[in-house]
Amino acid sequence: MNLTTNDFSTFPDCTFLIDKSQGWTSFDAVNKIRRISRIKKVGHAGTLDPAATGLLIICSGKRTKLIDGYQAQEKVYSGTITLGYTTASYDSETEKVWVADPSELSLNQIEDVIRKQFTGEIQQIPPMFSALKVEGKKLYELARKGKEVVRAARTVNISEFRITRFEKGELDFLITCTKGTYIRSLANDLGSALSVGGYLSSLRREKIGEYAVTDSWTITQFEEHCRAYLAETATQVVQD
Repeated sequence: MNLTTNDFSTFPDCTFLIDKSQGWTSFDAVNKIRRISRIKKVGHAGTLDPAATGLLIICSGKRTKLIDGYQAQEKVYSGTITLGYTTASYDSETEKVWVADPSELSLNQIEDVIRKQFTGEIQQIPPMFSALKVEGKKLYELARKGKEVVRAARTVNISEFRITRFEKGELDFLITCTKGTYIRSLANDLGSALSVGGYLSSLRREKIGEYAVTDSWTITQFEEHCRAYLAETATQVVQD
């Protein structure tokens, strides 16, 4: 799916690579782009949690039909797992609970567990704090009420899980995985397998298929380019 991105020549049928800021929901980004571009039909190809940053593919007009194809592609993430604690949400959005001191763990021990349990095809249970629906209700809505329901395990594939830094109980990582993988669940499950607990303390999506965050625009950059295009188009109409 090698389409031109961040290009207004096919407006309003476009594909935009956006670097989502921390604190924004994916729908915040979609709504912002809809308002700026004045295109009614806009959607994104794969949710990022508000605390996460990185690549968000946004399609407009007729290109929204391509969203499923983008979503199906392999993803690459970088981030940090903090060992020694767990949280209910598996990330930094809820309160930390102390489990055990991770200082005795070696990098070799951690890499051995990753190689044996978290590489290749694995079974993963989605977190309660997720947007998956059970009987019409989103799991995170139930979780915030203190409720927990049984979630079916799903098969995902982790083609790469590489530790890039291990220091003072923190693991920086690079993960390549299939659609539907919850990195928060990987952090929690790795901490459990190491018997010290763990949660996802930062996350950034680097790639979706062939598309990289290094080729993306921030929302501010998108706004600048889009307003310039709309102004130029309006001027051409007046001149004609």
